[in-house]
Amino acid sequence: MVASSPPPPVVPSVSFPAGATPTSILAASKAEEWVAIPADDLMVIDLAGNRRVVIQLAPDFAPVHVRNIKALARTGYWQGAAVYRVHDNYVAQWGNNETDKPLPAGVVKQPPAEYERPLSGLDVVPLGSPDPYAAMVGYAKGWPVAVDSRAATATLAHCYASVGVGRDLSPDTGMGGELYAVIGHGPRALDRVIANVGRVVSGIEHLSSLPRGTEALGFYKERASDVPIVNVQMASTIAEDERPRFEYLDEKSQSFAAWLHVKKNRRDDFYIRPAGGVDLCNATTPVRASA
Repeated sequence: MVASSPPPPVVPSVSFPAGATPTSILAASKAEEWVAIPADDLMVIDLAGNRRVVIQLAPDFAPVHVRNIKALARTGYWQGAAVYRVHDNYVAQWGNNETDKPLPAGVVKQPPAEYERPLSGLDVVPLGSPDPYAAMVGYAKGWPVAVDSRAATATLAHCYASVGVGRDLSPDTGMGGELYAVIGHGPRALDRVIANVGRVVSGIEHLSSLPRGTEALGFYKERASDVPIVNVQMASTIAEDERPRFEYLDEKSQSFAAWLHVKKNRRDDFYIRPAGGVDLCNATTPVRASA
């Protein structure tokens, strides 16, 4: 049987100049197409060496874990903690490790397995390209998501800069005291296996550039190699004129549709032929700092 030709790409019903790039489309986007990220969903981690990492938490996908993480941040749980594991092309992990430090009041020691959430309440904008891990992937509430239509569930996709909760073997779910950020190719096999609680929106280079651990799974052999955490706080507790601010491009906006189309079909000077598709983790929702 002769294989049929693939259907032509769907061009969004919004005009953009010939030769437009993803960067030029974002630059020409309208201010009202961007959605402000609440300050109480931004966690600020200051590492030794004046290195700041800002994480957007995802309470819509892992509410109990996120409540735990916010409580830990507000009560100084991570004072004296460190980055102690850097696994090449995988994750950088931090926390207190093997600690018997008491948990703050209200922290749930064994949260539910928040690896996926009901699809109801999410209006998913499809990526429109095949995915090896899910029948359909796309975007919802500013996040890249994978959808299980049979179970009517959605999960945050593990992409570069995703932040997840370290845990022991199931049924342990991790309470949020040990976290990791993805610093390599998106490990999508972790979708629906570990609680994905957010993403690094600024400062991922401070984690991805750290020396790799030499022990199994990338753990540092000597504690002297650990990278100390100086402070962890929620942006909402920082003075308004000093707190970091970020926003994401609304997946339902015209600029997002144009941006995604161009990501799939580059026709500018460098790209000699369009790919006709894109991987979800190579087209994660645009996020930028805002005034």
